[in-house]
Amino acid sequence: MKTRKLFAGTAGLLAALAFGHTASAQETLVINSFGGSYEETHRALVITQFEEMYNVKVEVVTAYSADALAQLRAQRDNPQFDVVHFSGGLEHGAASEGLLEPIKPEELTNYENMYPFAVAGIDKGIGPMYSTAVIGLLYNTEQVETPPTSWMDVTKPAYADRVLLTDAASNTYGLLGFLMMNQVAGGSLDDIEPGLEFVKDILPNSMLVSKSPEIQQNFAQGNAWIAPYAQDYAYTLTKAGLPVKFVQPEEGGVLAPITVNLVAGAKNRDLALKFIDFSIRAEASKGWAEALRYTPTNRLAELSDDVAAEVVYGEEAVAKLVSFDANAIATNRAAWNEAWTRAIAQ
Repeated sequence: MKTRKLFAGTAGLLAALAFGHTASAQETLVINSFGGSYEETHRALVITQFEEMYNVKVEVVTAYSADALAQLRAQRDNPQFDVVHFSGGLEHGAASEGLLEPIKPEELTNYENMYPFAVAGIDKGIGPMYSTAVIGLLYNTEQVETPPTSWMDVTKPAYADRVLLTDAASNTYGLLGFLMMNQVAGGSLDDIEPGLEFVKDILPNSMLVSKSPEIQQNFAQGNAWIAPYAQDYAYTLTKAGLPVKFVQPEEGGVLAPITVNLVAGAKNRDLALKFIDFSIRAEASKGWAEALRYTPTNRLAELSDDVAAEVVYGEEAVAKLVSFDANAIATNRAAWNEAWTRAIAQ
């Protein structure tokens, strides 16, 4: 009996040691995500499926873009992340600082399926866009009989006192919308005066807000009929029961990219590349459009008619998208903020 107990105990110990060895041998990938419902969608579309397919563990650190960049800088000599997700263009600064590693096209099996704009910077360390918001015009379908077609439509007398502008100094979407209005007005990243004059001309007949919830409030109360903002937020408003649609103006919509990036010196580079490639497959691109109304960046993503109608989708529509140099924005933003603040105070 003692021998049997000894054997059973030894067998149990060996089994426990073997299981412990297997568990510790499981590869772990460290990434960030943006928390809340976004992270729940991220897990469903990419993270959990990746874990199951490759029998690995993905450790998710909730960190928004600015916090993730700060952590990368602090961990430069000993990076803890393998993959970092950015929105708002911060991947450009991170790449220029050497915090991100370039990726070769042949390292991504989905490279050939991506729209060119989505992989244009991978050789510089700027990771591929796995989805993108687009800034265009939101309008109230019950008050606006003919949908707007141009950025210049915000100047129409029919919209007097019903135009909603978002503060360019405190809101990234607001800034991108302003830069597009500046371009349509004849300006450039080297000259924002045409845009400032454009805004000053319509301010007497418009409202200015700084946060997304204020947009919903003003559309709900009937104060806003038209507003430069993002297609994904139009979906937020429609889910709230508001009669709001998004349109990409004829001059184009503005890209607000969301990227998945390879960290320089990543401890698990090969697995990180597999994760990046998994993130940009057509199924994930389609899923982001369905869940949050982001524009697909994989050309093979096929959307249903109802979803396609709410996002910029397809070769012809995507060809109109406009991208502003993120490094130029970072360099000039402080000065632009001051100029904007002076303009709206007049």
